[in-house]
Amino acid sequence: MSTLAPSVAAEFPVLAGNPGLAYLDSAATSQTPRPVLDAMADYYETARASVHRGVYPLAVESTNRFEGARERIAAFVGADPRGTVFTRNATEAINLVAYAWGSVNVHEGDVLVLTEMEHHSNIVPWQMLAQRTGARLAYVPVDDDGHLVLDELDTLLRAGGVKLVAVAHVSNVLGTINLVAEIAGRAHEAGATVLVDGTQAVPQLPVDLAAIGADFYAWTGHKAYGPTGVGILHAAFDTLAAMPPFIGGGHMISRVGADCSTYAEPPARFEAGTSNIAEVIGLGAAVDFLGRLGMDEVRAHELDVTGYALGRLLDLDGVTVHGSRDATERGAVISFTVDGVHPHDVGEILGAQGVCVRAGHHCAQILMRRLDAPATTRASFAVHSTREEVDALVDGLAKVQEIFA
Repeated sequence: MSTLAPSVAAEFPVLAGNPGLAYLDSAATSQTPRPVLDAMADYYETARASVHRGVYPLAVESTNRFEGARERIAAFVGADPRGTVFTRNATEAINLVAYAWGSVNVHEGDVLVLTEMEHHSNIVPWQMLAQRTGARLAYVPVDDDGHLVLDELDTLLRAGGVKLVAVAHVSNVLGTINLVAEIAGRAHEAGATVLVDGTQAVPQLPVDLAAIGADFYAWTGHKAYGPTGVGILHAAFDTLAAMPPFIGGGHMISRVGADCSTYAEPPARFEAGTSNIAEVIGLGAAVDFLGRLGMDEVRAHELDVTGYALGRLLDLDGVTVHGSRDATERGAVISFTVDGVHPHDVGEILGAQGVCVRAGHHCAQILMRRLDAPATTRASFAVHSTREEVDALVDGLAKVQEIFA
């Protein structure tokens, strides 16, 4: 059993201020530890200035903190800082690729391959690109155990014309850890570009982008113990340098003429306007926090809690767990339904008992239709989660069943 949570939970002010709260909704938004809050406050209190603008000492200090965070964030996942672009969130990062890369590389008749388990953020931008260009969409199905049917991916790739494969590293509903390195290898053999949505993976797993080999990798700060308002796109510098800008304005230019402009090199080309400076600095502190814990230890802890929760939920009558029964194939996410009870009612009753879970379609309506469930209840775990909180969840579900008996 992991001992990580007891020593870590005290670092989260919201949890410390709400004793007895079981926060099981980190897949939606993680709690924020004190070092992240302190780093952001220190910027505002001691180094408040725009970055990349002034040459006076305060501005230099602000820029150093901002770019220092970029270097540490890139290093955290084995990426090149020159190919690490800050956006508002993972959704904007994926839209950036769909617009800037897609407008140059995708044409009528091309195929964009998605999967049935994608978050809407990794579906809708590609639908919009297909509508603009005349490309068509194809989907890799999900089997009854929550895994992608990779034989179907191979069939699509053999048919030819696949320009892009977009896939989640970890499903936000099923928790499935997809074989993204294998998928990227298969796609590249067929000449396709690969985008991985790493939103659920980076907070939970050791991530090595060089080993994965995707062309684009997107994730977000607010699920990785950082602040809202900052997302990340990783790609090779040369790949980004071949793409046109996504948003025009200040900072992303080299020279502005009366009729046209030339653009800065990446990553500045894709960071128009004043950046979310405090948020980037805060995310730098968040990856420092995770680095101190050690991602192998984080994975071991969340695997312990998830495995325990999976066992307890599978033992309950009238509760259906979606996805693999093997915790080693999952991230720290479990979605389930209670017979005869709408997930929103489950969530409300649990919330009244201090157990915070997510209820709804989780921005994955295509997957919900595959599961034949309009919605599910989702419990998701973090570095501060404990087996005792899982017990509180199970006790709460007994109360739900008692009320609706």
